[in-house]
Amino acid sequence: MPYKRHIFLVIFSLLSVLSYGQNQGCACFVKGVVRDKHSGQPVVGATVQILGQNKGVFTDASGRYELRDLCPGSYTMECRIVGYASFQHKLDLTAGHEENFNLEEQEVHLQDVEITAHRSEAPSSQPLTTISGTDLEKTRGQNLGESLKGVAGVTTLQTGSSISKPVIHGLHSNRILIMNNGVRQEGQQWGSEHAPEIDPFIATRLSVVKGAAGVRYGSDAIGGVILVETEELPYNKQLSGEVNAVGFSNGRQGVGSATLQGGIKGLKGFAWRAQGTIKRGGNIRTPRYFLDNTGISEKNFSLGAGYRNQGFGIDVFYSRFATKIGIFSGSHIGSVTDLLNVIKNGEPLIKSGFSYNIARPNQNVAHELIKAETHYHFKNGSGIQWTFARQLNDRNEYDLHRPRNDSIAALNRPELTFKLSTLTNDVVWDHKPIAGKLAGQVGISTLYQYNLMDGRPLIPNFNQFNIGLFWLERYVTNKWELEAGVRYDYRTLKTYRIVNREKIANDFQFANFSGTIGATRNFSERFSARLNVGSAWRAPNVSELFSDGVHHGAAAFEKGDATLQSEKALNTTASLKYADEKWSVEIVGYYNYISDYIYLKPQPEPILTIRGAFPYFKYTQTDASFTGIDLSASWKFAKNTTIASKLSYLRVYDQRNDAFLVMIPPNRLDNELKYELPGIDEKWHNTFVSVGNLLVARQKRVPANSDFLPPPKAYSLWNLQAGTSLRFSEKQELEIGVSIQNIFNTAYRDYLNRFRYYADEMGRNASLRLKWKFGS
Repeated sequence: MPYKRHIFLVIFSLLSVLSYGQNQGCACFVKGVVRDKHSGQPVVGATVQILGQNKGVFTDASGRYELRDLCPGSYTMECRIVGYASFQHKLDLTAGHEENFNLEEQEVHLQDVEITAHRSEAPSSQPLTTISGTDLEKTRGQNLGESLKGVAGVTTLQTGSSISKPVIHGLHSNRILIMNNGVRQEGQQWGSEHAPEIDPFIATRLSVVKGAAGVRYGSDAIGGVILVETEELPYNKQLSGEVNAVGFSNGRQGVGSATLQGGIKGLKGFAWRAQGTIKRGGNIRTPRYFLDNTGISEKNFSLGAGYRNQGFGIDVFYSRFATKIGIFSGSHIGSVTDLLNVIKNGEPLIKSGFSYNIARPNQNVAHELIKAETHYHFKNGSGIQWTFARQLNDRNEYDLHRPRNDSIAALNRPELTFKLSTLTNDVVWDHKPIAGKLAGQVGISTLYQYNLMDGRPLIPNFNQFNIGLFWLERYVTNKWELEAGVRYDYRTLKTYRIVNREKIANDFQFANFSGTIGATRNFSERFSARLNVGSAWRAPNVSELFSDGVHHGAAAFEKGDATLQSEKALNTTASLKYADEKWSVEIVGYYNYISDYIYLKPQPEPILTIRGAFPYFKYTQTDASFTGIDLSASWKFAKNTTIASKLSYLRVYDQRNDAFLVMIPPNRLDNELKYELPGIDEKWHNTFVSVGNLLVARQKRVPANSDFLPPPKAYSLWNLQAGTSLRFSEKQELEIGVSIQNIFNTAYRDYLNRFRYYADEMGRNASLRLKWKFGS
């Protein structure tokens, strides 16, 4: 009943938006023209936005823009479009004002355009959300999955307290593409406990594309795309950087990260950046006990450099992510009787105190990425870009028990080793605008990948090759933006395994088309609507085809099926958005039908192996429909005071068996009340305090007797955040943030945590965040 009451209040607030009049006292405006700096030609379709105000427009066929109904005050304007360097300008507005922009040709990755009011090479008719600025700073120190949980429709699939991966509209793992600095992230992402090997500190924006995006990004983008977007290199600028330090009370975790960057004196057009992160944490504590062996250790760094000159550019980038993650020892149980007792009693057999020691079982993972990208923008408005990347993912998994042979045990070798190597090539040509309104691109992408496994058999060695061709076109007017695209992908997969001392090889071939068609209608600067219909597909991965054994990271026995077929999805998404000085509302409705949907189905009884007793899962297929609504609203109901709400509703149905599906995120409602203090003086600014509540319903839409443990009860978590900035000089600033998550130390379990069978979730967690920025 309380959950329904929350929903009613949010809907009532949203309906109030429709009757709310605009602020009659805000009559200022700003207008101007956006041109190419070298040719002087107008730039069509560029986004001009006032940062922090949810106000933005596209330039018309003459490169003109106009923003009206602005209140007097200080603003930061930003102009950006693919192929040019973004440009920001501070403006003190008291009346009407004219501001022209001259954009410098500069490479901006086709995936690196912000969401919301910014253009993106993903279909612009799809719902997109971005986390940047203060909102991103609040998440510093957390992993990628946790950093994205504030987006409506996004949650995480967890394995314990340290491992999480993003879930978009109920879909995760190989159905979600992650573009890391313009490169498709390729790791061992097929397992629920295989989190993305990405350091969020490299990003200045985290962006989410919701819905099928297979045309631009290729097969597997059934559920959406996550863009980890780095800041442009500081060409022809002085030395600058930042130092971040974050401390968490739960797990006594500390995180330090630093970035140094600048141009090269005497060498015009060159720039470089170096970044590194260290993280260390110990055993996590629930409200009632510590979770044994849940520490984490992480060491990451990245290097980047680039050159720009008259439309030509080249970038190189290297990153290394290395982590050691303890797996909760209480998830490894010796007998079926003990396993069933733990599930029944809700208490782990193994309890401990605090320790930084990471013992067995654990994961030791290293991921390397090296990228080279070059491009050339022609004066007629067309351009070409080539991106080449190599990735190496080295994963080592250690069981709870060492080998009985003492000499072998002394070597402390992993029981499972995966070495995945990936080569990707992408060539994209943007043709010049036709009649100033039609713009598009044609591209080809290839992927070659091979995996070598050693240790106890779980999946076979394999290599695969993929080639994709796509074509996208976009037509833009003052009120309309229409787009359509098509893509074809062809994939081969070859596996090699030993069965009864005999080598067995399997060859698979998969091919399919993807398509998208959509429209955006801008009724005014405040109100817009979007509609998109897109298709995507995904071939079954090696784990789904051939898994056969204990997966210790997930504490489960998993069985694959070599007869699985490709998933094929048809996604329809519609959204409405309204924003003014006091209100901001966005509602997104979607229907995603996936034929031959692959999922892990819990089996009736656990299985006993020589390594212990584990829940038993099999990969199976069905036809599934995903129907949902994302609702986001904010209301500035008093001076400096805002209330914001996000509602996520999802219903997933097994059409083939006339039942619901397991492991689907429950409905959730997130509310926040935020007060921004006026500037105390010139030094102190951006001061705020907020209190929030997350209400997660119990997942009642599950098949009867379909799991080892019924879905957990609904839970409500309260959190508190505060922050401020201290400006020492024009080039030096210190940001301070504090937060307390789960203030009342509530004991709860999350349905999407694979370890919910054994233990509660993390208890109260306080954090302190410091960020020192210096230089230009």
